[in-house]
Amino acid sequence: MNVAGMGASQTNIHPTAIVHPDARIGAGVFVGPYCLVGEHVVLGDRARLISHVVVEGRTRIGAETTIYPFSSVGHRPQDLKYRGEPSELVIGERCTIRENCTLNPGTEGGGMLTSVGNDCLFMASTHVAHDCRVGDSVIMANFSGLAGHVSVEDFVIFGAGSIVHQHVRVGAHAFVGAQSMVDADVIPFGMALGNRAELAGLNLVGLKRRSFSRDAIHSVRAAYRMIFSSEGTLKERIKDAQDLFPKDPLVQQIVDFLNQSNGRSVCMPRNGRNGEG
Repeated sequence: MNVAGMGASQTNIHPTAIVHPDARIGAGVFVGPYCLVGEHVVLGDRARLISHVVVEGRTRIGAETTIYPFSSVGHRPQDLKYRGEPSELVIGERCTIRENCTLNPGTEGGGMLTSVGNDCLFMASTHVAHDCRVGDSVIMANFSGLAGHVSVEDFVIFGAGSIVHQHVRVGAHAFVGAQSMVDADVIPFGMALGNRAELAGLNLVGLKRRSFSRDAIHSVRAAYRMIFSSEGTLKERIKDAQDLFPKDPLVQQIVDFLNQSNGRSVCMPRNGRNGEG
């Protein structure tokens, strides 16, 4: 195996682990009992495979990421169109992947890449399918899952048992409630609940926890009411919000997200409700 020179003496590979000689192992890596590391795998500095972890395929694990027992990372995607193309799975730094998680590489039909950002937490039995793009500081609670080609922006939280349909986008700082089934795009800062999920207002708790100012939250609330009111068309209301808050970065983030929907459905409030959440 290719073990990094700097700090290589601190690398700890358990004698029961099977590590391919061509795998690239960073400094200070820990590979615990009964792990399997494949030929094309790259483990960044101080990455930790606790035990019984399988990392296969063209998979790169960032520095200080920890993977817990019985997780399967990088095996061929669950896509019948996959024909063995050399696609990749890239996981960022300081992520935590708990027990029984599955993360799959990309496919030719989705850009050949599944990517996960930094500082993410995947609780037990979560799933990230082929060709997903997951941002930084995303939290997926137990038994939640992303179907293929899902895009998740930064600081999104998924409640336990929630599922996201393929090709759906979830905007930054959104919250998806437990056991929700999301089959339409969720705006940044939105809160989606139910099966099928509908907007239940804004993720105000998340905004406050992330230390957004009172004025910033006030502007987002005003724009939310405008965009999801019952007057005019959605396109007209989006344009009104864009014009009324031309210099507000959070409002423009919502506007840009909606303008990039490319005809996809967007989660809407139930029965025209546009409450605060």
